[in-house]
Amino acid sequence: MSGFTLILLIFLMGLAARSTSLTLAAGLLLLLRILHIKSLLPLLEERGVEVGLLFLMMAVLIPIALDRVGTEDFLITFRTLPGLLAIAAGVVATRLNGMGLNLLESQPQIIFGLVVGSIIGIVFLKGVPVGPLMAGGMAALFLYVAGLFSR
Repeated sequence: MSGFTLILLIFLMGLAARSTSLTLAAGLLLLLRILHIKSLLPLLEERGVEVGLLFLMMAVLIPIALDRVGTEDFLITFRTLPGLLAIAAGVVATRLNGMGLNLLESQPQIIFGLVVGSIIGIVFLKGVPVGPLMAGGMAALFLYVAGLFSR
């Protein structure tokens, strides 16, 4: 099966799951292929994650930029259980995201499982897909734990 056909399948799965981000991403890749602008694909492959993370980080920081969250909120983070747990979650999440990026780079075929799993989570669990890095990180963690038991 060609890459075009697989991306088309992912596009259709995104439509079925009502996942705007997946549908839009696959649709734009299809458009680049149809318009024969494949020269952008290596650039997107190399810098796409960085650009995506930049915009995600900007979106998360907007409440600070709009003065909805201030210095007192920042200080509370270090004095409350929810704040300390949020710090711990940030540490664990970034580690898992790094593991996910490594897994996707070393085993790119795993993306199909991540897409199918994300669609199942969207449709049946009302989940929100935030990207393949965390899903890849979870997969890497599961593979690591499975490896411990298979020794």
